[in-house]
Formats: sequence, structure tokens, C-alpha cells
Amino acid sequence: MSVCIVCTALLCWIWIRHSVCLTQSSWYKPATYPVCHASHHNMGNRPMIHVKARSSPYPGSQVQRFTVPDSYVSWSLAWPEYEPVDYTAGSVQASPEWADPDFRKTGQSEHGPKFNALDGKIDRRSYLGCYELDEDKLPQNPMGRTGITSRGLLGKWGPNHAADPIVTRWKREAGEKVIHEQSGKPILQFVTIKRKDCGEWAIPGGMVDDGELVSVTLKREFGEEALDSLAASTSEKNRLRRLFQSIFSKENSKEVYAGYVDDPRNTDNAWVETVAINFHDETGDSVGQLDLHSGDDAGSVQWADIDQNLQLYATHSHFLKSVTELRDAHW
Repeated sequence: MSVCIVCTALLCWIWIRHSVCLTQSSWYKPATYPVCHASHHNMGNRPMIHVKARSSPYPGSQVQRFTVPDSYVSWSLAWPEYEPVDYTAGSVQASPEWADPDFRKTGQSEHGPKFNALDGKIDRRSYLGCYELDEDKLPQNPMGRTGITSRGLLGKWGPNHAADPIVTRWKREAGEKVIHEQSGKPILQFVTIKRKDCGEWAIPGGMVDDGELVSVTLKREFGEEALDSLAASTSEKNRLRRLFQSIFSKENSKEVYAGYVDDPRNTDNAWVETVAINFHDETGDSVGQLDLHSGDDAGSVQWADIDQNLQLYATHSHFLKSVTELRDAHW
């Protein structure tokens, strides 16, 4: 048995070494995926225990999750009484091009999804390592129970990869940085959008399209949600494209997070993972000139001071805290 476990771990290590990175691009090289372990039954110490992923009702519905106490979140604890609700939103059941089919109905076959792998253009790997499959051969949320099975509003079984661009500048008055009275540190501002689906303020990010580079996703989502580039004229799009080259550059970018997101759309079989990148304009010469107006999924958009009292969507506040630590700014 011990030999089998060692062999499994070795094979998974070889796979990681030779696989294509999720976020490979000409300028952005994120942290590599962790080496897979032979088993994830013992979750060990995790940086978080998901909370919003157990909240009810499920977004966009009146569906109530099966209540999961903190003590029973981990799969390592047997819980025979656990009876999660099976729910997939109608928009996903309609089989749009960005969604997987329901493999429970079509059956697993040799042409089925390759979980824990780069499956054609779809990256089904997780930043948390190799996730397990449940008795139905469907991915099992590596962070534990959520009270709902299937996919909810998420298109992919397993990890649904997103990208979150955190665009920042220093708050200034008369050209000088504004210093917070209590912390004695300069105040950062970031671009935030108000989501139309839930009314919460958030970082203007979104899902990575199949086969798309994360660097492309970051620019696209910021343009669609914060700058309304979808409705812009050709000349305006060209101007935005030039502006993006200065804002979304390697010199201005810093990865602040890559991993699991405590997202209210998560289920036992589908969850959101993201790469959050901070694009900072030190002088305010480029980002500060942005004419902000909302589009796509955004209800409104604005510059907002970064502060620990901010109430944001999912775990976006966690990302911003990391940015303040990176820039030695007020939190």
C-alpha cells in the first residue's frame, strides 16, 4: 500500500512539472501549482474556512442550502446525516458554450472530462493541488461541504478559474499623498464596481475563457466592467488599448493572491479560484486619468479608499489587505 501511495504522488509530481501553466503569458508568470498529494482526506491547516460558500439563499434563487456547521465543513469528518440540496441554475442547464454538460446524465466515458488536468483548452487543475472525486466521479470541493451539490451558477465541474485586476493609485490632495490620521500611512484608492446581480461592491474581475491567457482576461474584464469598452467607439477602444499597455504592464503588476475564493456561488462540486493582480500607478499619471463609467456586469463604478471597514463581494477584502501590505499603505 505504501509503495502505491509513493508511486501516485511521484506520478502526480511528474504531471505538474510537465503541464502547461494556467496563466502562461508573455509577461506574467504566476506561482506554480502546488505538488499534488496522494490523498486530501486530511485537509490539514487551511488559510480559511469558507463562510459565504455556505450562505443561503443561493444567489439568484430561493434555494436554501443544507446547513453545515463549522465543525462539519471538512470532508475528513464522517457525517451520515449530510443531505445537500442538488441545484443547477436554469442558465447552466440550458447548456451555453461556457458550461460543461451534466455528466451524471450523459455518463462518464473515455471522452469525459479529464479532472486534475489540462483538458484541451479547459484547465481543470486547482491551486490547492489534486482534488478528489466523489462517488459519482465528480470533483469534490477541496475546502469542504457547502450544503449544495452540482454546479449552481457555475459552468464548470471543479475549479472555475477567474482573474481579478486590482487597479490602484494613491489618494492625493493638491498633488500630495493623503496620510491617514490614525495609521500614519498613505491611503490607497482602487477601482470598484457595483455588481448588478447582487448589489455588492467588488473588484472588476471575471471568469477566464477556455484557452485564454490570464493577462488577456484581466484587460478584458477591466474594460468590460469598469470602462464599458464593449460600447466604446473604435477610436475610443484604440485609446483604451494604448492606456491598458501602460496600466497592465509587467512593471506595474504584482500578484497578491492565487487560490480558492469563498464565493457564494460555490457548491460541493464546483468552486471559484482566482488570480488577483495589483496594477499600481505610483504617480497617478495614467490610472488617474481614467474616465470611469460602468458596463457589462457593473451597476456603477468608482474610485474608493481602501480601508478595513469595506464590505465587498466574496473574499475581495482579503485581496485588498494584501495590497496594502505590499504597498505599505493604510488598512
